[in-house]
Amino acid sequence: MIVLNLIEILKPDFVFEDERGILSQITHSPFAQTNAVFSKKGAIRGGFHYHNFSKEIFFVISGSVKTTVHLNGQTEEYIFNSGDMFMIPEKVSHNMEYLEDTYLVAFYTNCVELDDGTKDIISE
Repeated sequence: MIVLNLIEILKPDFVFEDERGILSQITHSPFAQTNAVFSKKGAIRGGFHYHNFSKEIFFVISGSVKTTVHLNGQTEEYIFNSGDMFMIPEKVSHNMEYLEDTYLVAFYTNCVELDDGTKDIISE
């Protein structure tokens, strides 16, 4: 695992490959919410928002996404491609621009919808 400033680059728990194909165990820890996302080339998602209570883990199935994050005046940009996996911690604002048609899976440590009916999505 490589730790960067605002994003943590992750690897699947394990990968098994044989003549049938590849099986990637992305994680075995429990998560409160999982989203499958398809975004078209040129789409922008996020609009610079953050979560107070949830870390997000993303696994890019296919395509590529430019991810921009910032916190306390520090901004970083990353380009993630098929097979890449990364985590955005709580309170780190993020925005995603899809450089090509992209499929990814997003895992949240806590649900975005809170018990009181509000959402843990804070826009900047």
